[in-house]
Amino acid sequence: MKRFWLLFAQTVTVLLAAWFVVRTLQPGWLGVPSAERTAISVVEASGTPSAAAAPGSLNGAVRKAAPAVVSINTRTTAASRPVYRDPWFRFFFGDFGEQTQQEQAGLGSGVIVSTDGYVLTNNHVIENADQIEVILADTRHATAEIVGTDPDSDLAVLKISIVGKLPVMTLGDSSALQVGDPVLAIGNPFGVGQTVTSGIVSALGRELGPDRLGTNTFEHFIQTDAAINPGNSGGALTDTAGNLIGINTAIYSNSGSGGSIGIGFAIPVSTARQVLEGIVKNGQVSRVWIGIEARELASELARNFGIRAPAGVIVTGVNLDGPAAAAGIRPGDVITQIEGQPVRTVPELMTRIAALPPGTAARFTLERGGESERISVTPREHRRLPPVGRQR
Repeated sequence: MKRFWLLFAQTVTVLLAAWFVVRTLQPGWLGVPSAERTAISVVEASGTPSAAAAPGSLNGAVRKAAPAVVSINTRTTAASRPVYRDPWFRFFFGDFGEQTQQEQAGLGSGVIVSTDGYVLTNNHVIENADQIEVILADTRHATAEIVGTDPDSDLAVLKISIVGKLPVMTLGDSSALQVGDPVLAIGNPFGVGQTVTSGIVSALGRELGPDRLGTNTFEHFIQTDAAINPGNSGGALTDTAGNLIGINTAIYSNSGSGGSIGIGFAIPVSTARQVLEGIVKNGQVSRVWIGIEARELASELARNFGIRAPAGVIVTGVNLDGPAAAAGIRPGDVITQIEGQPVRTVPELMTRIAALPPGTAARFTLERGGESERISVTPREHRRLPPVGRQR
């Protein structure tokens, strides 16, 4: 009897263990209702390979361009006097006190444009700085030296020496931009870290004047609605291929914080390249001047004056003491080419003229009275204007 009881107990134990295992792992075998099951059946989207971009994504441009955009931290030591709050002391001695040194910090962005370590940024980002630190997107950092500055264009060239290969931004063609083209702004707004914003080209050839924004003397900005905020200055404006087309430099803001309201401005890369090459090769930027005022040739204007040129800029004013007047250029002339290169817009005219060497005659093709003419103009070096003051 005892043996029979032990066999029965062992059999029951094995059956209970088997039932528990099946109940836990395969409840369907026992016909357990779905409401009692612990697993939840869901429908999941098929996985997208990490290398494939979502439709319309700009991450390819960001991966190409972002590593070459750096953050710039500056330190400036300024002299200040202590303020004495004791009214009797101030009554007898005024605000006189011993000068003290006060350190001020600033931040901005920059773009690495050469494997030699050259960095483009805004002049107002590093102006009067005693120490400049450049921080790469991969957290490497180095102290930068100022190679040269050009306050007239609000550009500066820095150089860094750092261990390892440097990411470099590819320079694009800003003259090929059209209003409506999509663009990306990359920088370090408000010091929060590298940030990418997107928008379109809102306008080209913007001339705002120092009374509006305190911007540079030579103004032919790219306007964009991509968000640009304090700290973005000196950062990159790129096309959708990740190529540099401008250096972000200014915003128009009516808010107390100085934040973006969708009106930002960038210096075209054509101007930035000339400044870079001039500073690196010659230690300064040499600009030329021919003494004309011009505007783009609108179709209605061309029709009213019987101008046959399909594109160009019309001369609206000539400085009597300038090289253009000496060469015979007159108001009403339509400039269509400079040294064989087409001139279709005022920014393109400025770019072509800026590329001319001073003191060397250049061929201008223009239309006058319905006839095409060629005139040799010898540009002169532009005398540097006093720097325009601005706030960081």
